[in-house]
Amino acid sequence: MSNRRSAPGTQRITDEQITELVSKLQQLLPELRNHRSNKASASKVLQETCNYVRSLHKEVDDLSDRLSRLLSTVDDDGPQASIIRSLIN
Repeated sequence: MSNRRSAPGTQRITDEQITELVSKLQQLLPELRNHRSNKASASKVLQETCNYVRSLHKEVDDLSDRLSRLLSTVDDDGPQASIIRSLIN
C-alpha cells in the first residue's frame, strides 16, 4: 500500500492511518462490531460497509414508501396530517 499516489496538493495517507480508519469503520458496523476477533480484513470491512449502506438505503426507501401510503390516506387538513408533518420536519 505504500506506493499510493496522491493528487497534487493533497497529503498522502499512511498505512497506519488506513488501518486506524478501517478499525474505526469496523466498530460502526453491526455485523463486525461483535466479531470474535477484533481484526477483520480491510476488504471484509469495506464489503460489509457497502452491504450496510445498501441496507440503510433500502430501509429509507421502504420507510419513504410507507410514509407516502400513510399520507395518501389522511386528510391534508386533518390533525393526523399536521402531526405527521411536524414529525417529518
